[in-house]
Amino acid sequence: MKIGLFIPCYVDQFYPKVGIATYELLQKLGCDVRFPMRQTCCGQPMANSGYEHLTQGCDANFVANFAEFDYIVCPSGSCVLHVKEHLHDEKNEALSTKIRKSVFELTEFITDILKVESIDGHFPHKVGLHQSCHGQRGLKLSQMSELNAPFFSKPEQLLAKISGINLVSLNRKDECCGFGGTFCVTEEAISVKMGKDRIKDHEAHQVEYITGFDMSCLMHMEGILRRENSPIKTIHIAEILNSSTMKIETK
Repeated sequence: MKIGLFIPCYVDQFYPKVGIATYELLQKLGCDVRFPMRQTCCGQPMANSGYEHLTQGCDANFVANFAEFDYIVCPSGSCVLHVKEHLHDEKNEALSTKIRKSVFELTEFITDILKVESIDGHFPHKVGLHQSCHGQRGLKLSQMSELNAPFFSKPEQLLAKISGINLVSLNRKDECCGFGGTFCVTEEAISVKMGKDRIKDHEAHQVEYITGFDMSCLMHMEGILRRENSPIKTIHIAEILNSSTMKIETK
C-alpha cells in the first residue's frame, strides 16, 4: 500500500522529530511512505475561528498533494478529524470524498488498518497518557468515561506492550487539557487553568513523561510545565513506539 505522510504545520515547524519518528515507524511496519513536499496547513485554525469559507485553497492543495495515495496517515487526531469532516473540493468532490475516507490518525492506522497488536519497543519510564478530545470523541480512538460501555484505547493498547514502560492509570482519563486550538488564544486564562488541572493528575502519579497522539495538546502542557520548572517532560506517542521496532505482532 502507498502511504502519504500528512504532517501538521506546527509539528513541521516546532516538533520535526515527531514527523521523523512517524515516518520511520511506518517504514519499519512495512509501509511504502511518501512525504508530499507541497503540503501546507489543512485549514483547521481558520475553520475553528469561523472562517471555513476561506479554506478552499487549503482544501484544493490537500487534494492535489494526497490524491495518489491509498492511505493518508497523520500523527495528530485533531488535524485528521478536521480533514475527515471538512475537506471539500468543488472541482473534484468525488476525489475529496475518497480522501476523507482514507485519512487516519497514526495509532488508528496501526491498529485498524495494519492490524498490529503490539510493537516491540523499549521505553523504561513512568508515563501518563493524555487522551485528546478530538481523537477520543471525534475519531473514537478510546472509550469515553461518561458512557456505560466497555473500556478501550487504541493508543493505550500499543503503549501497554512496550518493554519497560510503566503506564499509570490516571484519575480522570479523558479530561480536556484546555488547549482547544484557537480556544487557548481567545480564552487564555481558562485554557491555562484547565491545563494546570490536567497536569496535576499526572503529577499526583509522579510520571516522568506525558504522552499522547496530539502534539498540540502536549505543546500546551509543555509550556505550563516549563513555566512551573517541572521535571515532567512531554513526548509524542510516535517517539515511544519508534524507540525500537524489531518485532511486530499482527492479528
